[in-house]
Amino acid sequence: MPDAIATKIISDHHHDLIIHRPASGLSLQGQIEVPGDKSISHRALMLGALAQGETSIQGLLLGEDPRSTAECFRAIGSEISELNTELVKVKGIGLGNLREPADVLNAGNSGTTLRLMLGILASQPERFFTITGDKSLCSRPMSRVVEPLQQMGAQIWGRQGGSRAPLAIQGQTLRPIHYHSPIASAQVKSCVLLAGLMAEGQTTVTEPTLSRDHSERMLEAFGAELSIDPETHSVTITGPARLQGQTVIVPGDISSAAFWLVAGAIVPGSDLRIGNVGVNPTRTGILEALSLMGADIVLENERLVAGEPVADLRVRHSPLKACKIEGDLIPRLIDEIPILAVASVFAEGVTVIRDAADLRVKESDRIAVMATQLNCMGARVTELPDGLEITGGTPLCGTEVDSHNDHRVAMSLAIAALNASGVTTLHQAEAANISYPNFNTTLQQMVVF
Repeated sequence: MPDAIATKIISDHHHDLIIHRPASGLSLQGQIEVPGDKSISHRALMLGALAQGETSIQGLLLGEDPRSTAECFRAIGSEISELNTELVKVKGIGLGNLREPADVLNAGNSGTTLRLMLGILASQPERFFTITGDKSLCSRPMSRVVEPLQQMGAQIWGRQGGSRAPLAIQGQTLRPIHYHSPIASAQVKSCVLLAGLMAEGQTTVTEPTLSRDHSERMLEAFGAELSIDPETHSVTITGPARLQGQTVIVPGDISSAAFWLVAGAIVPGSDLRIGNVGVNPTRTGILEALSLMGADIVLENERLVAGEPVADLRVRHSPLKACKIEGDLIPRLIDEIPILAVASVFAEGVTVIRDAADLRVKESDRIAVMATQLNCMGARVTELPDGLEITGGTPLCGTEVDSHNDHRVAMSLAIAALNASGVTTLHQAEAANISYPNFNTTLQQMVVF
């Protein structure tokens, strides 16, 4: 087996990533541009479709999830050009003008697509919609968005009392509400705000703590009337609104950059620059957590691009120490916890991650899967009901691990394998394509022996 990283196709439906770490070690060097932010890509397609006029999107993520969003909106009447990173044009159809589709809408693996679209579809009077997803998405809870929509007057039916897809929606004229969300969730907040676009009056969402605010920023940019109360974590939208097409420049996704930040921090001799990364304060929990662990990360060339803060990130290898990750920090790094678990394996001491029970209802049960797979490699990880306890300092050994078809698990385990002796075989590595289509290729390019 050569001292290299290679992707090996074993069948048409199953891809393995085989990582062979030589005894002499390896490091990561170079400059990386990560794919466009997934959250912003979804919202740009959605608001572009709902606006009057044309929206131009630069830097769109070409992963499977935004493709699902584009297909859904094409099916309900929006003209969207072929997806690419250079320029995507969306011809808006205007609020209230969505077409009743001839077939079932398919959100694929994308919880963002399904949950945010429910708010849009429920507010379209006299139109009927059905929406589903893949096996994983159909197992994920939808009651967190269905319940506030029903309070607004929405008619939604589905499996398990309307809590699981497939879901059927009879569009209605919705009424505004003040919804006190029991969880800090950008998907819940965004769903209700999108439903409020066509409700007469003021719709407010109050959260227990602040979740990511891409929807608020973009809704304002497209012309919606919003007011924000940072002290109470409340957002109010006034409807009916009129959105106008815009130019959206999508920055690199900090959730994708997180894999390289951790890789650079844990692999000896590494020095990486990650260009053009979105550093929205509601998303930079990963930077705070790694700073607590002692990672050597510097923000360079900080700037504003189309209303979103952006920077270049430089990370160099440094010894890490354990820390506690919990409380208000969790909503700002919930997607990055799998890769933070990997960082914790190489940190001195015991890292405790709490208040993250939502990880159990993601694309996989990320708490159980990360604990099981890292322990297979020799780590010492204990499952908690709402997180993980990780004792760092145990060397990892290459073995067979499985992504459980979860994109963030796949990439996290690949990074862990860079510091595992011998050969690691990662099954279902192609799951990375959901959010980072060229992850494996980039990994090959960055490794130096």
